[in-house]
Amino acid sequence: MIEEVQEEAPAEFSFPPSAPVLYEDIQEAQKKRKETGIKELNQVLGGGVVQGSLVLIGGEPGIGKSTLLLQISRDFAAQGEKVLYVSGEESLEQIKLRGERLGIRNEKLYLLAETNLERVLLQAEQLSPQMLILDSVQSVFSSKLTSSPGTISQVREVAHQLFRFAKKNNIPCFLIGHITKEGSLAGPKSLEHMVDVVLYFEGERDHNYRLLRAFKNRFGPVSEIAIFEMGNRGLQVVSNPSAFFLKERPTHEAGSVVICTIKGTRPLLAEIQALVSATLFVGNPRRMTIGLDHFRSSMLMAVIEKKLGYSFAGEDIYLNVAGGLSINEPAADLGVLLAVVSSLKNKAVPQDVAVFGEVGLSGEIRSVSHPMPRMNEARSLGFKTVILPEGNKASLEKENIANMKLMGVGHIKQAFQIIF
Repeated sequence: MIEEVQEEAPAEFSFPPSAPVLYEDIQEAQKKRKETGIKELNQVLGGGVVQGSLVLIGGEPGIGKSTLLLQISRDFAAQGEKVLYVSGEESLEQIKLRGERLGIRNEKLYLLAETNLERVLLQAEQLSPQMLILDSVQSVFSSKLTSSPGTISQVREVAHQLFRFAKKNNIPCFLIGHITKEGSLAGPKSLEHMVDVVLYFEGERDHNYRLLRAFKNRFGPVSEIAIFEMGNRGLQVVSNPSAFFLKERPTHEAGSVVICTIKGTRPLLAEIQALVSATLFVGNPRRMTIGLDHFRSSMLMAVIEKKLGYSFAGEDIYLNVAGGLSINEPAADLGVLLAVVSSLKNKAVPQDVAVFGEVGLSGEIRSVSHPMPRMNEARSLGFKTVILPEGNKASLEKENIANMKLMGVGHIKQAFQIIF
């Protein structure tokens, strides 16, 4: 017996099909944005929430995703906007308990405990809110499919219907997606391609700080970050991230170097720590990195050995970016080299020195982008000396930089002569 599936005849067009339009005839339209009550969140989103956009917020369970979205709901409702918050995981009483802690009073915030997507969309059509929040995409199911909630087909169908609802009604929608043990969004990877904005909420539940990172944004830059601190009143914005990550930096300790990095459009000072110790595994020393690219770090170790004559054959090397940050830009290369040799020689880098610069395989130090914001960030936190590429120094000499000593270097040998 062979099953034959009878396909439905395609529906007739109720309107003429769209025709190609010449590029120069298309009228440019500016997407309207709504600002939240959190300035740093607006910056991560590219200036605010775009009307009709679908935003996915991912994170581990218990990291604070629901708290963040409830604060966003509170801020929008306080502006007179009608907000519909749909929860498929918590009861209304549980949400209100959290809302009391966050200071929600008499705003136009509507709560709905429902897991059937069609019922959710029906209530949304009747209520006509200015914002829809769904917590979470794994707990809601569509009656069009027979599979259970959280499966690949259900997650894709829920996201697809909400995408159509957002575009049709021109209202922003927020989705919460859980992170699996492997560190990816639960459900298919194509879920990230179906939405307009993907934000990752990161951090350790044992620590108070949280990082909100833009992974994809059709309406603004990516790699923007916002830093929050979890408190009794919810998530509080950390207004000065550089000072936050450097406040526990040890004084006059070997292996600690401050670098000037850029996250999205924001300059940020971060501490790179290195620990070089004799290995117990002769012939196979360990190379561990946290927050840095492992392969690039190994390449930098080879540059030190070849160009400066140091040997790490009998040494274990551990590299870490303090505070749980992740740095991928090449401007951190010079800081990594200085931190490793500082630990090897057991000689501390001066406390008031910050560095940045890309290192090539020949040992040359190459220029990086946005040198002026890096300089201003270092100066605002009291750093007196900055070691930077010679090419960047030449461009900065035209600027009036007061109370700062710029030391341009063209090769790693010059940088090591200055420090050591």
